[in-house]
Amino acid sequence: MEDTLIIRKANKEDLQSIVRLLVDDELGSKRERYVEPLPANYYEAFAAIEAQVGNQIILAIDDQTVIGCLQLTIIPGLARQGMKRAQIEGVRVDKRYRRKGIGESLFKEAIAIAKSEKCGLVQLTSDKQRADAHRFYERLGFFASHEGMKLIF
Repeated sequence: MEDTLIIRKANKEDLQSIVRLLVDDELGSKRERYVEPLPANYYEAFAAIEAQVGNQIILAIDDQTVIGCLQLTIIPGLARQGMKRAQIEGVRVDKRYRRKGIGESLFKEAIAIAKSEKCGLVQLTSDKQRADAHRFYERLGFFASHEGMKLIF
């Protein structure tokens, strides 16, 4: 499959496939809504992502099918002497394709982009219930250096 795997930036035509991936997950099924047509808020959010410099969705595609995605955002900052950082969110790999290097390929691309943008670090958050994901991130060299918190409205 690695011979046929394509990693590329998402476009508006990919949105249904991306939302389908976000929903096809134990936690995502409670947070997301996949219906046809897609709710307008997904199109509005995607347009905002495309309009923001340094923000993109990266896809893994096999045989013209979206099988993985993540969102990469480059964040300028003042802390750490003005260091830029990269934030990874919304990581998903189709259940049928897990443990085949898809997630690793997505992360390699995201990290390469972060380096090319002169980021000093890549950060992510992951729900405490995602033990398999935590092991995956640790295998890629990430470590739990901070305690994450959220205020949900």
